[in-house]
Amino acid sequence: MIDFRSDTVTKPTEEMRKAAYSAEVGDDVYGEDPSVKRLEEAAAEILGKEDALFVTSGTQGNQIAILVHCRPGNEVLLEEESHIFYYESGAASALAGVQTRTIRGVRGAMSAHAVEAAIRPEDQHYPETGLILMENTHNRAGGAVIPVSTMSEIYSIGKKYGVPVHIDGARLFNAATALGLPVSELTRQCDTVQICLSKGLGAPVGSLLAGSSEFIKKARKWRKRVGGGLRQAGIIAAPGIIALTQMPERLYLDHEHARQLAEGIGSISKLSVANQIDTNIVVVDVSKTGLSADEFSVRLKDQGILANGFGNGLVRFVTHYDVTKEDIDKGLKGISAILR
Repeated sequence: MIDFRSDTVTKPTEEMRKAAYSAEVGDDVYGEDPSVKRLEEAAAEILGKEDALFVTSGTQGNQIAILVHCRPGNEVLLEEESHIFYYESGAASALAGVQTRTIRGVRGAMSAHAVEAAIRPEDQHYPETGLILMENTHNRAGGAVIPVSTMSEIYSIGKKYGVPVHIDGARLFNAATALGLPVSELTRQCDTVQICLSKGLGAPVGSLLAGSSEFIKKARKWRKRVGGGLRQAGIIAAPGIIALTQMPERLYLDHEHARQLAEGIGSISKLSVANQIDTNIVVVDVSKTGLSADEFSVRLKDQGILANGFGNGLVRFVTHYDVTKEDIDKGLKGISAILR
């Protein structure tokens, strides 16, 4: 099977497996796991923040950020199709007791003007604006990269009104690669950031939350409260170190493969590419085939291809470490076969 469902399906490299086997470990809740410490220190340096915290998932990292920044009754501002709003099971309201206020973006990017207009004035009728959230790259916008200039403008609005800014950077290294910038140039535009190790970077599990030392101190307690305290976590942190320090340099290949896939699909009758290819996500409009997205996905599986329906006649393909140039060629032949 050629698996285009997500970059979360990547298998750890042989080096990662060996690192897990030989990892130095200790009880991380006691702060005694040397591998976790090395991972967190490396993350803080690379992301340009004072400190970092190893968490089990991107969702956990995002929700801990909301829990630290906000208090019950606050409102958080975020793009209307952002991951935190769309795919995190209503956790912001269930855990932090905050309400979300969505803002329509263009290719996942909110405008600074719209963000400023949404910040609540002081009034007993209104919730206080507790947090501004950005997502880069933006999943439902097809892996779109949010420009640094836009991020900077929104961060300036946050500072103007005393509202912290958090970046859901699950695929932030993809954004940095596409922009040709060090990831620290993007993280300068926020107070806190979450990045995933288990997507394009290929680690088997885990994410990192970074910010000020005081923020991470509070985040560590919230991680414990939500059941995220780990014991001999070096077994999963050691592969994460490799993911963080070695894998970003190869992400451009995933982007090249996505463009290759998009170009090929563009030449197949009744199919069209629905998004601009910034990074590693290709969204395909299959509506002219007479098949629903789910039906098309079933036909793909019969051809040895896995991909996910994306709603409204769309199917999403994601390139990653385990998808080669040859897989793209095979995948395009399989896609063509469906429509013969």
